[in-house]
Parts: sequence; structure tokens; C-alpha cells
Amino acid sequence: MARPSDERLARAFPDTRHSALAAIRGGDGVERQRGLEALAAAYWRPVYGYLRLHWRKPHDEAADLTQDFFAHLLESDLLARFDPARARLRTFLRACIDGVAGGEDRAARSLKRGGGAVAVPFDFEGARAEIEQAAGSAEPPDVLFEREWARGLFAAALERLRQVCAREGKSQHFALLEAYDLGAGTERSSYADLARRFGIAATDVTNRLAWARRKLREVLLDLLRDCTATESELREEARTLLGLGGR
Repeated sequence: MARPSDERLARAFPDTRHSALAAIRGGDGVERQRGLEALAAAYWRPVYGYLRLHWRKPHDEAADLTQDFFAHLLESDLLARFDPARARLRTFLRACIDGVAGGEDRAARSLKRGGGAVAVPFDFEGARAEIEQAAGSAEPPDVLFEREWARGLFAAALERLRQVCAREGKSQHFALLEAYDLGAGTERSSYADLARRFGIAATDVTNRLAWARRKLREVLLDLLRDCTATESELREEARTLLGLGGR
């Protein structure tokens, strides 16, 4: 019998998934490019961070290798070799990065960006300082990669949420989320403080924060759907990142 937590988790996902991996493996060029861009949006930061922290690549070389890596995924049909029964997608990708960084995959190192370029803004400068603060870490490579994957996925979800809020005329919802949940410092503003700052009622703060948090979770699930290969992997990642299905 399914546990209540499992049933709650199952309701969070649709019956049909159209992941980035499936799109990349398909035959349609437009869908392949769309899938690559979705995968790159979720993984560019962990790839860059892994190259910096584990392989000790300088900033410029790591940035170039990151861009080349995603173009190479599409041009060489590298993901055709991925078997979800044997490993998680990001475990497979990390092995591929090791090949590129170690000079084993000469095709990726010599690839000329152009037809396989990824139309995703990689904010390497924005990530640089935070990555460099972690330099010298003694954490194992898989821990480094997974930590940056989670951080990068959350950053991508926030950016997508910001765009959604701007399109829907709800930029204040996002600003409240930034101020209350994402603000720096140890002291968090109260709802009353935020109400005064934004010139709205305290109940509006409550409702808009609730909407923004719910929407952020939806966006994170969408990103997870794009960068996982199976339903079981999707559920496992959702439990890790969102606590869905937890006790």
C-alpha cells in the first residue's frame, strides 16, 4: 500500500513527461536544440564549478570548456550512450566532463562553436566569485558536482520565476520573495515591515509570498522534469530538493 507521502508526491507529476533528454535524443532538430538549452540551463553552473573546483581550470578555460561541452552533447549525440538503468543523468554527465577536461575527448576540445551553439546566457562572471570562495575544498568530486547542481538549479528556477512574474504583472510578488526568503543577513524583516515598505496590507504580503513560493516549487519541478531521465529519478530529486515525499 502506498504511503500518504508517496501519494502526495505522485500527484505533483503528470502522467506524461517530455524531458530535455527525450528531446535531445529525438530526431527533430528544433526539439533537440530546445532540449539541449533546457539541459544547459540546469547544468551549466555545476559543469563550470566542477571544472574550476575539481579540475582546477582557470576561469576563462572553464568557461570555454563549459560552452563547448554542451555543444558537443548535441553534435556528437553523446547522450545516446546514456543508460538510465545504470546511472543518474548527472552521474553520466560528470563522467563525460571528466573525459573532456582530462583531454580524452579531443572532439570536444577542438569543437568550433556555431551550428551547435547553445542559446542560453551563461553568467560565468556572476558565478565566478562564489565558486572561487569554495576553492580548496576537500569534498569529493561527486559532492562538489551535486552541490553546484542543486545551487545552479535553484538559481535557474529563480530566474525563470522572475521572468514569469514580470510577464504576469507580479514583479512585486518576486520582490517580496527576494526580500523575505532570499535576503542576506541574519535578521529577516517581518510581514508588517514588508507591508510598510511595499505600501500594501500585511495580508497581501502573506498571499503574495504564498503564491511566489508555490510558483517557485512548480518551476523547480519543471526544471527537474527536464533534467531527469526517469520517473523514479524525478521523484528522488524532488525529495532531495523540495522535501516532497518526506516523512
